[in-house]
Amino acid sequence: MAEEFPVRVSAGSLRAGDAAGWTLPHAWTERGILVEAQGTGAHLMHAAIAVCVLNDTYREAGAMGVAVRGVMAAASGGFDEAWSSTGIGYTIEVDADPADADALLARVEEVAEIPRAIRAGADVRRVSP
Repeated sequence: MAEEFPVRVSAGSLRAGDAAGWTLPHAWTERGILVEAQGTGAHLMHAAIAVCVLNDTYREAGAMGVAVRGVMAAASGGFDEAWSSTGIGYTIEVDADPADADALLARVEEVAEIPRAIRAGADVRRVSP
């Protein structure tokens, strides 16, 4: 995984304690998602991917009947001189029964909406109010 503009998000049993960051409310965990990222646009784009993957892990686990105690996802990537992305990589760790984890993560890779939108090349432009 590239080391440029790294972010880490965590929840449940894998929540990164009192690490520096901010907390987002979270439907599946009492203490929310801890986001460890700088406040640049590049970091926030990568945070969107990591939070999406984390959330979808909990959502798909519920649909599959898999008990998930915690999730940690990290994302990072670089940009060329014109600020076009050179790619984004993510890692994910899930605190669940190992017999269920592989199928769960394969399902998340298939359905996670933000990674799918970015892979498809979303059109972004300013619009008038």
